[in-house]
Amino acid sequence: MQVKPKVNLIRYTADPEATVALAAKLCYSNRELDDLTENILAKDNSEFIGRLIEMSHESPMEHASFTFSVEGVSRALLAQITRHRIASFSVRSQRYVSEEAFNYVIPPAIEELGAAAVARFVGQMDTIMDWYRDWQSALGRGERSNEDARFILPNACETKMIVTMNARELMHFFALRCCNRAQWEIRSVAWLMLEEVVKVAPNLFRDCGPGCLRGDCPEGKKSCGKAAEVKLHRTEINERVTALKKKKK
Repeated sequence: MQVKPKVNLIRYTADPEATVALAAKLCYSNRELDDLTENILAKDNSEFIGRLIEMSHESPMEHASFTFSVEGVSRALLAQITRHRIASFSVRSQRYVSEEAFNYVIPPAIEELGAAAVARFVGQMDTIMDWYRDWQSALGRGERSNEDARFILPNACETKMIVTMNARELMHFFALRCCNRAQWEIRSVAWLMLEEVVKVAPNLFRDCGPGCLRGDCPEGKKSCGKAAEVKLHRTEINERVTALKKKKK
C-alpha cells in the first residue's frame, strides 16, 4: 500500500526556551542556580532567545532536545537522515519484522506521469512482495529468513523510526534539508519537523529553514531562484501555528 510521510513531535525538553535561556545566562551570571532558575521561569525569554540567535551563541541550544515519530517514509530517506550524526535513531528492523506485505513510497515524479505509470509501479511492488515471500519460504521463515530475504526489498519500502535531535542540530538540519535543492522526501519530512517544533518553541526556531530566509541564497549559482516561494511557505507555517494556538484558547 502506498504511504505518505507523517511526523509527530512526541517528546521534548520541558519549557525548551527557558532551558536554553538558563544555560546561556549561567555563562554570564554569578547568581546561585536556584535563584537564576526562578528568575528565568518567571519571565518572558523571547527577546533574550532572539539575541542569542543574533549572536550565534548556539551551544546553550544543545540542552533542549526534541523527539519525533516518523513514518510513511522510504528506506532511501533512512540512508540520508542518518548522515546527521548528532542525533539518535531507533528504526523498525527488517530482520525481526517481516516485510511480506510492505508499504511503499511512490515518488511524485512517477505520480505526475499519470495513473498508468502509478499502476505499473504498484505492480512492480507486488512482484517484489512475491519474490520476498518466495525467499522467506525457501529460507524457512523466521528471523534468519527475514534477514536474508530483505536483500530483495526496494528503497521504496516503508520504514518507521524515532528520531531525537537537540535544537542546535535541528537548526543545522533545517538549513540543509528544507532547501529546495535537498531531495524531495527528506525536504518534506524536514518541513513537517520544523512545523512541529515551531508549535512548542516559536522563538527558538523563528528563523529556521533554508539560508534564503535570512539573506542571500548560500547555494550561489546553484540556487533554485524560488526564495519568495520558500519565504511564503515559512510564513504559512507561522500562520497555521498561530491559528492552532488561538483555537486551543
